[in-house]
Amino acid sequence: MNTGRARHRACVIGAGPSGLTAAKNLLAAGITDLVVLEKSARVGGNWVFDPRPGHSSVYASTHLISSRRESQFTDFPMPREYPDYPSHALVLKYLEDYARAFDLHRHIRFETEVRTARPLDGGGWSLALNNGDCIECEHLLVANGHHWAPREPQYPGTFSGEWLHAHAFKDNTPFTGRRVLVIGGGNSGCDIAVDTARVSAFTAISLRRGYYFVPKFVGGLASDRLLTNIAWMPRAVRIALGRLMLRIFVGPARRYGMPEPDHRLFESHPIVNSELPYAIRHGDVAVRRDIERFEGNEAIFTDGRREVFDVVIAATGYHVRFPFLDRDITPWADRDLPLYLRVFDPNRADLYFIGLIQPNGCIWPLADLQSQLVAASITGRWQRPADIAGHVDAELAEVRARYAATPRHAIEVDVHDYAKHLRRELCKARPVSAV
Repeated sequence: MNTGRARHRACVIGAGPSGLTAAKNLLAAGITDLVVLEKSARVGGNWVFDPRPGHSSVYASTHLISSRRESQFTDFPMPREYPDYPSHALVLKYLEDYARAFDLHRHIRFETEVRTARPLDGGGWSLALNNGDCIECEHLLVANGHHWAPREPQYPGTFSGEWLHAHAFKDNTPFTGRRVLVIGGGNSGCDIAVDTARVSAFTAISLRRGYYFVPKFVGGLASDRLLTNIAWMPRAVRIALGRLMLRIFVGPARRYGMPEPDHRLFESHPIVNSELPYAIRHGDVAVRRDIERFEGNEAIFTDGRREVFDVVIAATGYHVRFPFLDRDITPWADRDLPLYLRVFDPNRADLYFIGLIQPNGCIWPLADLQSQLVAASITGRWQRPADIAGHVDAELAEVRARYAATPRHAIEVDVHDYAKHLRRELCKARPVSAV
């Protein structure tokens, strides 16, 4: 790679939570010749609230849906004065403090977007940047997130009112006095339905299937702490105890006018929301079936109901895409994830994906473990398995057996089982001092 261009041992794309912890762990492993490329002007990724349309960010009312203790990095606890579920402003301050504590800013190039990343003959990567520069690196860590390419639903007919994806939702102000239909029962859809209901003339949420609703608190404790306390138990026992907890503290979905889940607990991504069931029973949010078609400003639902709406908000998820990588490098994007441990490309020993997961908990501690393993791999302290393709096939079979067959669940992981797997691999790595 002697081309005269600036070159580095490692390059990280993205300075959100996953990119920051990747950089921290590379530095901790002695990989100091690294650069982090961030297209915005500050660290934090989607946690930087940006009211401009089209910019990926949290919305004004966003709080963590995993608790403080279950979200924080193990080597950098959140301040004790933080609430159980911090606001996006507190989360951003935490991430900025994290970057300062580990002296990461000196490795970050802000307002730098990667236009293309192409493999070099003999290994390594050439990156073309938005300012016209080209840099090279031996190892490429992709940590650009997966909540920026909206997945739009398709229905027969045409809606004549305002249509937007949840990606464009920033706050509830534009929906004051309007009739709002939210499509999708994921965490974002439920949050948006509750938020718009505070100011709208009418808010309905269209649910295609049933979901398990997990309250944020059980007996005064953050619910994910309770799940962590039983993480040592077999999965079947955890599922049974989880269902018992929900039956006692939430009750059947049908009591709230919602469809019952057609799957077991944790086979689909859980909805962590304490407010929607109350909003429904208080008459603030109406539950509707799946949409059959649109006619003008009317939505026609599968049960024959017709209603007029001013605006539709599609909270229907995101595509997994990497616009800077050629499709022949990631032909699997948006489908099954054929990466060993959800990180390692079996075809390239110099390409890694950090945070490309959807856990039933917080991504950050998992991204921390992922990047520790990547750092161990780069420094030769840990070896990929010889039959890496066979391991990938086994992991994909487990995903198909465990989770619902939807695009969203292609990147689903159980936060506790996955962490155990990563820790087992890290135990095989030689310590940094042994290198």
